[in-house]
Amino acid sequence: MPAFGASVTQTHRRTKSNGAVSDHIDPHDAAFRKYSLNNLVTMDTTNLSTLSANGDAIIEKRKHKVCIATCNRADYSKLGPIMIAIEKDPDMILQTIVLGCHLIDDYGSTYRLIEQDGLNIDSRLHTIVRGEDEAAMVESIGLAMVKLPDVLLRLQPDILVVHGDRFDALSLAATAALMNIRILHIEGGEVSGTIDDSIRHAITKLSHYHICCTERAHSRLLAMCEDNERIMLAGCTSYDMLLTAKVRDCDDLIHKWVGPEAEKQDYIIALQHPVTTNIKHSITMFGLMLDALLTFDKKVVILFPNIDAGSKEMTRIMRLKGIEHHPNFRPAKHIPFEEFIILVANAGCMIGNSSAGVREAGAFGTPVVNLGSRQTGRETGENVLHCREADTTQKILHSLEIQYQKQFPPSYIYGDGHAIPRIIKFLKNIDVDKEIQKGFVFPPMPESISKDIDHILETQSALAVDMGGTQLRVAIVSNEGEIKHLESRSTPDNNESRLRTLMEMLVDASQKAIGLSCRILGVGISTGGRVNPREGIVMHATKAIEGWNNIDLRTPISSKLHLPVWVDNDGNCAALGEKKFGFGKNSANFITIATGTGIGGGYIQDGKLLHGTNFCAAELGHTKVSMDGPECLCGGRGCLESYSSGGALQREAKALMKEGGLVVNGMKIAAEEEITAKHLIQSAKLGNTKAQAVLNIGARALATATISLLHILNPSMIVLSGHFAPIYHEEVSKTINREALDSAKGVEIKVSELKEPALLGAASLVLEYATRRTY
Repeated sequence: MPAFGASVTQTHRRTKSNGAVSDHIDPHDAAFRKYSLNNLVTMDTTNLSTLSANGDAIIEKRKHKVCIATCNRADYSKLGPIMIAIEKDPDMILQTIVLGCHLIDDYGSTYRLIEQDGLNIDSRLHTIVRGEDEAAMVESIGLAMVKLPDVLLRLQPDILVVHGDRFDALSLAATAALMNIRILHIEGGEVSGTIDDSIRHAITKLSHYHICCTERAHSRLLAMCEDNERIMLAGCTSYDMLLTAKVRDCDDLIHKWVGPEAEKQDYIIALQHPVTTNIKHSITMFGLMLDALLTFDKKVVILFPNIDAGSKEMTRIMRLKGIEHHPNFRPAKHIPFEEFIILVANAGCMIGNSSAGVREAGAFGTPVVNLGSRQTGRETGENVLHCREADTTQKILHSLEIQYQKQFPPSYIYGDGHAIPRIIKFLKNIDVDKEIQKGFVFPPMPESISKDIDHILETQSALAVDMGGTQLRVAIVSNEGEIKHLESRSTPDNNESRLRTLMEMLVDASQKAIGLSCRILGVGISTGGRVNPREGIVMHATKAIEGWNNIDLRTPISSKLHLPVWVDNDGNCAALGEKKFGFGKNSANFITIATGTGIGGGYIQDGKLLHGTNFCAAELGHTKVSMDGPECLCGGRGCLESYSSGGALQREAKALMKEGGLVVNGMKIAAEEEITAKHLIQSAKLGNTKAQAVLNIGARALATATISLLHILNPSMIVLSGHFAPIYHEEVSKTINREALDSAKGVEIKVSELKEPALLGAASLVLEYATRRTY
């Protein structure tokens, strides 16, 4: 993904029902931290013209010809701002194709909006075959593909911009792809719940470049093997207008569309389209919605449905129920977008299945009742109440009663108001002279059987990373658990240096893997802190790795090495390493407790690692073993880690040293030597009862926590790993046999035999998946 800048903080203001104004810090800022308006990469305009060698001739850089095809009122609300920005840009030439519903009187002849914006239309294509059924949709696609080649041959665009998931856009993308024209697809990677999903993803595969609106959409594009370097997370273009629109001084507009007596929040906007994968049900649901609105007895602005199959029947139902002449209803074929958003911002509620309820309404916190499956899977704010079945009038009516005139905060999932400049920069940075052939970034997969001797002799392996507070280690680990190569460096003290060093070490290890005949299947990373393994992000760091927060490890490493990347907490990795290479091989339910600088662990249940709702399952170090006790690094007291970790033992060793009770006969500590847990252990082995008492307290605290785990989770085995496992093992076993319930006393307590649990655990993240096991 192009990195166009750093963080932007945007404060938006929303007037509450009591007239007060509240400040809201835009949470969407974090998602767009890479695309700051302040630090956007600007094209070097000094190279637009250069002198020839003799200084006489001037060579002008060719301008990009960007063709934008718009099909209906909805996509023009997203594409229009881009078109206006291109028209104003001296380095690009705008070309415009208008087709689809824009040219149909029944749908408002909305091509006039383009002319009103002062934009020239290069071609008008009548491509809609009337009938409003499945066959008509297919025929419309075919008609468009018959007409488009002549237009594109005449215009010769460098880039064709298409939007969304409509069938018109599919005909555009298919035609341009076959004519070797670069395609930029806007709003790819989203999901809804109808045939639109299939069309949208088909357009994605035909397109060469992508503009997406949310982090999840970006992740889905990557999952569909699209090249990360050709994806821009820009946000929704409509939010550029939404977040700057003056939506409060609007009484005249409300009177125009709702009625002369209408007031703010005293009306409903209804907008429902057919669901082409289940037309009969969507028509029934439309009728139930109208019945609910008639019963609810509020003013309603109702827009006619789009031209998809089933729209004719829905219009017929409106007429049968007398909606067009009912005093509470104001039907509209089209409302200009700048007026529509003002109506949405001031509505008491919005109902239907339009994406406007999911996207635009969220910017204002307008309550929404989303009916049926058409928007299933879309990201929504808390202002949206889903009524997915919507199979009775009463159910829809009850949803209206819950939502109507309710107050919600704005949602910025889909944009921060700066999409247009990002898109323009992205367009200008496209190299139109490069080869057009599209590539895909496929994950590793089983290869076909090969007789090549080098392939036969290759060892399936993983790149394993152990990110610690003091040491950063990268290893090549074979499928049998053999460490083929290991490099260790000191962990840098800032995130930029950490990522750069890690990348260098991974690239070096990848090169060494060739000489070692190791076939690398992926990268596994074990790191301290709380980790989101689904996204490959370190969420919160331990204090051992200061500032290691909100770090996306998967994306840059995967993009650089073209390998899949897995990331998990070091305690979880210790459990996975034990499961693949250690005592856990034949156990479906066991717990690993990792003892080191801190205390961590992992829980394998029914053969699978348990992560928990917020990825903090098995944070064993912060299990409370005392109502009071030493202060823990987490800020609490009485945690296991404050008694049994290396840090806790170091604290007690320093206290003993200070009072003169640490050093015994046979010990030597240099004046400048730092006191650590190893000195405490050495002193205890030489007979120091005070040092031994400290270790016994640590062991009993660990045993207390282990007994609680046995009683709550009932595992078949406990595996102690890490530096202090052998020190604690005997006392832990004795305490369990003395204090645990009889049913828990027979559980095996083992000391791990793995020499490198963190690296082997990181490798198992890759190897378990690559060998088709479940992780």
